[in-house]
Amino acid sequence: MSRAYHLLVLYVIPIFCAIGLMVCPADAGKVGEWRSYGSDNSSTKFLPLDQINKGNVKDLRIAWRWNSPDNALVESNPDLWTMVNEATPLMIDRVIYTSTSLNQVAAIKAVTGETIWVYDPKTYKDGTPANTGFVHRGVSYWESGVDRRILFGTGDGYLIALEAETGEPIQGFGENGRVDLTKGLRRPVNRRLYAVFSPPVICRSVVVVGSTVLDSFAIGEPPQNQMPPGDVRGFDARTGEQRWIFHTIPQKGEFGNETWKNDSWKTTGNANVWTMMSADEELGYVYLPVSTPTNDYYGGHRHGDNLFAESLVCLNAETGERVWHFQILRHGLWDYDLPAAPNLIDITVNGKKIKAVAQVTKQAFCFVFDRVTGKPVWPIEERTVPQSNVPGELSSPTQPFPTKPAPFDRQGLTHNDLIDFTPTLRKQALGVIADYDYGALYTPPSEKGTIAMPGIIGGASWAGATVDPDKGMIYIPSYTYPAVITLNKAKDASADYAYTGALVFGPNGPRGLPLIKPPYGRITAIDLNTGEHKWMQPVGDGPRDHPTLRHLDLPPLGWAQRNFPLLTQTLLFAAAQAQWDVTGNSPRGNAIEVTFDDQNPFLWAFDPDNGQLVSRTELPSNAQGAPMTYMADGKQYIVIPIGGANRPAELIALSLP
Repeated sequence: MSRAYHLLVLYVIPIFCAIGLMVCPADAGKVGEWRSYGSDNSSTKFLPLDQINKGNVKDLRIAWRWNSPDNALVESNPDLWTMVNEATPLMIDRVIYTSTSLNQVAAIKAVTGETIWVYDPKTYKDGTPANTGFVHRGVSYWESGVDRRILFGTGDGYLIALEAETGEPIQGFGENGRVDLTKGLRRPVNRRLYAVFSPPVICRSVVVVGSTVLDSFAIGEPPQNQMPPGDVRGFDARTGEQRWIFHTIPQKGEFGNETWKNDSWKTTGNANVWTMMSADEELGYVYLPVSTPTNDYYGGHRHGDNLFAESLVCLNAETGERVWHFQILRHGLWDYDLPAAPNLIDITVNGKKIKAVAQVTKQAFCFVFDRVTGKPVWPIEERTVPQSNVPGELSSPTQPFPTKPAPFDRQGLTHNDLIDFTPTLRKQALGVIADYDYGALYTPPSEKGTIAMPGIIGGASWAGATVDPDKGMIYIPSYTYPAVITLNKAKDASADYAYTGALVFGPNGPRGLPLIKPPYGRITAIDLNTGEHKWMQPVGDGPRDHPTLRHLDLPPLGWAQRNFPLLTQTLLFAAAQAQWDVTGNSPRGNAIEVTFDDQNPFLWAFDPDNGQLVSRTELPSNAQGAPMTYMADGKQYIVIPIGGANRPAELIALSLP
């Protein structure tokens, strides 16, 4: 999108919409509104605002704080608990719409932070949702004339439509305003294993919904045979009627079915889209970042490439028909599911204009395709990768590697990657890794334990990337954080799987320091017109004040934390999430506690042209979800979700004095 596009949105489209000469695209609205989770259906996380700029960003102050209704619920009910507060709000027509960890939805005055209405679907009465428990990342907005709706999925597997003005369920949508998402799939689904916590994407009045399915990363519960399917569906935005279903694991007679050997397509589940999606209203296409199949770390029961798992899939939003796909990882064994919405951006490569889609990955690749045809913008090579020696496993002999852009974070682990500030630290780090298997990217999990680098949380994460639609730039936050994957052989021959994986974040390095060299958290800027890296900047000081390192006078090392990006006309923001701990027996019960300690609770502001730090604003607590920005009554605001778990959940609005 160019600046001409923004003028089009501001002046031309409203006129034509008013006289009925064209259909208004879903993202059309007043400039300065944040109408989708990622600002727009292209997931740019960008608004061309500059009231807050390099000269005054240091003056940001808290304009208002909104207290989540979850706080009162948890306080009054000791059986309830929440994960951190991850929802990014929308802002349309001076009203903010947001969700909470307990799946409540609220409308808030954008200028004052006063609550207008709250809707409670009472999701928690159906028990703790699958995988990550009580967490929610936002709502979606749809309008047609005077019909204005808020749509969202729930942790107990419903799609709900509310009147934007009142928060009341829309009676003509599904049954009394809700659709039961556990129905209409290809086999019965246990509601305790199936949830929705990411906002759907809406394209051409079709609500496209993914799901969260319990996987082996969940706390305390291994995957089971015949886990729920991760099929993606499209629903009519007006009636809630299911319009189509796309089988992410192809069934008999469908394209790709032969990539699931020994009839494994019949029983394998997951391969869901748990994160956000993107859509091109003009093309009528929706883009699905598909995750891993059951189980994450062992595929002896699902030989073959396993299409469409870990693939970027483009569908016709109105029919659900596949337009094109690219499998980014074959026969996945590392939980390298596609973690974030792909970014849609128009670029010019060698003088040719391309409608592109860029998909960032946990393994630190940025795959770039023509979003119309699926053709790679730059060649993608098949390269030989290490092979598994675990009985029954048949790992893929090759994997696709993009030739451009270069990886944006460290891949694989060698002695040269280990921490080496002093010879003693290097020697101790060598002692740590001696207990594990390790090597190049895609070194498979083992019974001894394999250090995966990047780990299963990235590289890139669900924070995704932000793009400048005028300049063709992408800005990718990532963190360098290895993980150990250990395969455990089943004790019982009748078990669903011969092996299941156990995951440990780390391993820790010597003296409480990281195992590897810095930077540990970074942002990388890439020019998608050329495929070349422009700059890389660590985010945060990192452990340079550790007693072992303090005397070395080191530059910023970056913190190994998720950073949520936001781009405006003149500034690139990053909000750092704290690391959190989960203790307890199982997320299926109440004996669990989620806690975090604030670390670097700042909103960082960088110069997007060169990565230089402009300013940092201290927050009351770490960001737990992505920030957003908007204009209301002539003032620019930045709103950030904070808290949850062991802290009060809030929205914090920043503005200039």
